[in-house]
Amino acid sequence: MPEYLAPGVYVEEVSFRSKSIEGVPTSTTGFAGLTRFGPVQYAGGPSSTEPRLITSFTEFERVYGGLEPLQIAGDERVNYLAHAARAFFANGGQRLYVSRVFTDNNSPPTPDPASAHTASLQVTLSDGSKATWRARWPGAYGNALVDVRLSRSKNLAFKYSADPSDILNRASWGVQLQRVKNGSVIELIRPLPADLSTLPKSNDPLTESRLYVVSVDSNGQQRFYSSAGGPAAALPDDLGNMQVYLVEMAVQVYADNGRLDSYTELAAHPDQHRHIGKVLEADHPEDENAIVWLDWTPDLTTDPFAPARLMKALRDAPKRLAGGNDGTAVPGPASFEGADADPDHAEVKATGLKALGEIDDIAIVAMPDMSGFASDDLIIDAAGRLIAHAETARYRIAVVDGPKNSSITQIREFRGKFDSSYAALYHPWIEILDPLVPTAPGIPPRKLLLPPSGFVCGIYARSDIQRGVHKAPANEVVRGLTRFEANINKPRQDVLNPEGVNCLRFFEGRGSRVWGARTMSSDPEWKYVNVRRLFIYLEHSLDKATQWAVFEPNNDRLWKNIRQTIEDFLLVLWRDGALIGEKPEQAYFVRCDRSTMTQNDLDNGRMICLVGIAPSRPAEYVIFRVGQWTADAKA
Repeated sequence: MPEYLAPGVYVEEVSFRSKSIEGVPTSTTGFAGLTRFGPVQYAGGPSSTEPRLITSFTEFERVYGGLEPLQIAGDERVNYLAHAARAFFANGGQRLYVSRVFTDNNSPPTPDPASAHTASLQVTLSDGSKATWRARWPGAYGNALVDVRLSRSKNLAFKYSADPSDILNRASWGVQLQRVKNGSVIELIRPLPADLSTLPKSNDPLTESRLYVVSVDSNGQQRFYSSAGGPAAALPDDLGNMQVYLVEMAVQVYADNGRLDSYTELAAHPDQHRHIGKVLEADHPEDENAIVWLDWTPDLTTDPFAPARLMKALRDAPKRLAGGNDGTAVPGPASFEGADADPDHAEVKATGLKALGEIDDIAIVAMPDMSGFASDDLIIDAAGRLIAHAETARYRIAVVDGPKNSSITQIREFRGKFDSSYAALYHPWIEILDPLVPTAPGIPPRKLLLPPSGFVCGIYARSDIQRGVHKAPANEVVRGLTRFEANINKPRQDVLNPEGVNCLRFFEGRGSRVWGARTMSSDPEWKYVNVRRLFIYLEHSLDKATQWAVFEPNNDRLWKNIRQTIEDFLLVLWRDGALIGEKPEQAYFVRCDRSTMTQNDLDNGRMICLVGIAPSRPAEYVIFRVGQWTADAKA
């Protein structure tokens, strides 16, 4: 309560309206699976391993690599997750979180980064010390080519001229050196060659005897360290007989899919703003999608000339990183499920599906690699873990792929293993033209079979954006395919549909469509995908928007505010067509009063609100009854 302690005018803000509920997003999707590159937890690696939000397939390629197959244990494996991401965005998806899985035989990360399938390249400096280029993440994609080039600024040495018309030579030598910051590397060429055309070009090799590292103390005093040792207070002043260059680096990183990353104006001293170790560091590089980082920790107190040694060594060293690979075994279902974060060790982050569980926005989850396991038992195990994840998280639904090349009997047996309203099964697989193989005249194009989850998740998102979560994500066109793996006709769907297998079908003149919207539940109340997702949307929105009510006085004023808040939200849903009923009173009710709470509830701090809605269910069977009509018959 406000306090009024002295006479005066008091202006106070009060609210005369109920709180509002903002609906949560329903189209944000999460994938867990194998990729060629990207954030993943391994010992000695970067700490920022959380699933990355991706908003386009171009961004996916920069973060997680391209569509090229994975090479695991010497075997080529289709990069299902990358193709699923491509299909997701092609079919209308807009926001995708990716949790990369990379663990051999479900074992914990190895302690040595060099043995964690991470590419590296060691560079030896002239004093015998080492600097190492490392890929930020494990995978063969990290075997990049790193080209370090030099840039020499124009001559820093000028003769002083008292003639004010001599603009080019008005600056003195001292003024020029003040522009050179602490840690800069300069190259001094003295005496000048007779043929000035032989002066070094920008990327010519460095000669250590010509190099100096500038040191500036707190008083602005400059000293110049050379390879010979101790500092010099000044450089030679015969300006007419020498050239002085400021030397900087540029790094170009080439990946195997044509990607080129360029970083310019780099320095070699840690005090420099664009120190190469800061711009290209493990945890927080200038480019968060950088492929490589430089592992170098010099002792500049004992060797202040080290930055010049590093520049020369990086420029002259081999360029190709090596040792990166995609693993020696395919991770099992336990690795896809992942592990929770360790609350006692901040550096141990959640992995796999568990990492997606920490992201509140995700409403749809899938594991496109699930059906690529070698045995049916592993596929069933992985599907069970995916469904359990959706049920545990409560506010999301799992899109499950059936096994590849499944017959009607096999897909029915697979479906019979599960019973959950938080999952939906889609069949069959989808054939596309392989985007990695260009078409050529006279040569049949190469085809590729993909699990349907990537396409379906994109259709979920598209339907949500265009119509709303209450619209069943069915009778929607599937984009980016040549055909379905199997032809599902009406008699076959008559068998599959009642059992909760959502079929993908081709209709002449109407294209390829999703032709089912059922969950994997035996409970008729939760038979339809859109009904389950509507309740997920409503429950999650209420959960987030009513947190303000915790610890408020539990009385009639609070109950009325809660009722009005929820009724306002449900009225909008009814107007959007999510609820059935000619009047709002027929579509929903909200009760929060003495009829929903006993005195015991009040004594124990419980406020209970009862919300009932009448969700709209899809017109799965459209029936027209036609009969004969005679001219003199009365209606």
